[in-house]
Amino acid sequence: MSANIYISGIRGFVGGNIEKHLQNQYRIKGVSRSSDYLTYEELSVSHLNNSHAFIHLAGKAHDLKNSSDSSEYFKVNTELTKNLYNVFLSSNCKIFIYMSSVKAVADSVSGKLIEDVIPAPKTAYGKSKLEAENYILQHLPKDREVFILRPCMIHGPGNKGNLNLLYSFVKKGVPFPLGKYNNQRSFLNIDNLNFVISEILQLHLKKGVYNVSDSETLSINQLVKAIGEANNNKAYVVKIPKWIMSLIAKVGDNFSFIPLNSEKLQKLTENYIVDNSKLLKALKKPLPITVTQGIIKTIKNFG
Repeated sequence: MSANIYISGIRGFVGGNIEKHLQNQYRIKGVSRSSDYLTYEELSVSHLNNSHAFIHLAGKAHDLKNSSDSSEYFKVNTELTKNLYNVFLSSNCKIFIYMSSVKAVADSVSGKLIEDVIPAPKTAYGKSKLEAENYILQHLPKDREVFILRPCMIHGPGNKGNLNLLYSFVKKGVPFPLGKYNNQRSFLNIDNLNFVISEILQLHLKKGVYNVSDSETLSINQLVKAIGEANNNKAYVVKIPKWIMSLIAKVGDNFSFIPLNSEKLQKLTENYIVDNSKLLKALKKPLPITVTQGIIKTIKNFG
């Protein structure tokens, strides 16, 4: 008989994909705000007893419009995590996986982001994730397996995010205006995340904190070209001066009909390289797909 796996935030993009990935191997039990599932308040020790794992994905995502009350991040990302983790600690469930974020430690990166960097989050989102991490690390059980995963930008079929902005340029044949930017950033395809989760559930990794990203990086121009390849369109890249693009983004901060604002511009053009060497060393095997393969797979599902 297959083992029970509890997943919080099962209705989200990541939760739905992990459920689909694991459902043939385990009995998946959803935990959610929705009454269609076991609610967070209803989850008890008796539910987790004799279960194989609890995968905690539920959280308040980073709001790019900066319209959210800061306290909401701590209510959901910190306090809810504490409550659910305490239920796990009181049970005999074998494995706890917490989905944190690279933003729990750094909003910008110089060089490569490694796990033991001194955390310095600047946003309420990152700070709330870090507080949850710290609580978990301060209450580690000796006889069970606890993992903290720090993914970078996750993408895949069904989740567009900032890739949708780039996709719209390429699909419409509009010249992409950020050719002056020469950056490198990390991504994480959902297939690679699913693979890591499976390896953890089979206890092929030692417990601990891991950055999770694809093993290669892409520049903004390489990303646009990959989107064009996936969409069978030629991607046109033009080199508009950076100061002009910054000015357009600032106008977009105040007018929502402009598809670019300062935060989106930063996310698209910043260097943000996540070092996953600790993860790869622990896995002792490569991730199943490359960053370009993952981007193409995501884009092909946009249409």
